[in-house]
Amino acid sequence: MGVDPQRSQDAPRGFAETLRQFSRAQKSNHNVSAYARWVNRPAGRYAAVAAYRLGLRPNQVTVLSGLLSALGIVGIAVLRPTPVTGVLLGLCLVVAYVLDSADGQLARFTGGGSMLGEWLDHVIDAFKVSTLHLAVLVCMYRHFALGHTGWLLVPLAWSALSAILFFSLMLTDQFRRSHPRPAPAQGAEEAPFARQLVRSLVVLPIDYGFLCLVLALIGLHRTFLAAYTGLLVLFAGFVGAALLKWYRELTEADLRVRRERQGETA
Repeated sequence: MGVDPQRSQDAPRGFAETLRQFSRAQKSNHNVSAYARWVNRPAGRYAAVAAYRLGLRPNQVTVLSGLLSALGIVGIAVLRPTPVTGVLLGLCLVVAYVLDSADGQLARFTGGGSMLGEWLDHVIDAFKVSTLHLAVLVCMYRHFALGHTGWLLVPLAWSALSAILFFSLMLTDQFRRSHPRPAPAQGAEEAPFARQLVRSLVVLPIDYGFLCLVLALIGLHRTFLAAYTGLLVLFAGFVGAALLKWYRELTEADLRVRRERQGETA
């Protein structure tokens, strides 16, 4: 695994200089959660710079993120949850999420991503969505004194809602690319910081990194169950609101397409 000679010639010298250059190639923070904006993306930037200095490619960082995610998820299913193992497994998932941000930042800095990179990223995301809460279900069944088996419906509900949100978001994004909205009027001002802050807090319940912090409490069974269930309620409310928003958005897109077709045939 070597450094690309051409890239080495153009590479900035020193970690600090590389970090400054990475900071200029960032995605917009519009509508991202507070955790992503102030924790995961900044940490991902440092990880991306470290990967760049080591000569790693974006897909290699993606694979490393996937391996750490798999380690954390398998650990939740097979290890006895104690305060120590909970923190270690939560840290494993948090670091994997940081690397999930780092691969995209590294790809943008080095000239953009690839179809393979995007495919690989989505495959790993699908793996996490389909297995994480099932691992929690196994852990709760094996080690928690639940009192009532109805509590096992909590991770099942998490698993179902996570899958619904993930795949509906992917499909909605594809429709948006195929039928983009009209461009906003020129001169439109960016939302004030206070409004951005409110939005970042509103979407916090759907942030995967925030969920990882809750999962770090899995060794404190009652505390974890209360936090995990409470977060599920907020997550379910957001999923319902998002599906309604996307339903309306795609209905409007269908109307635009019909009008365009009618205009072409007139």
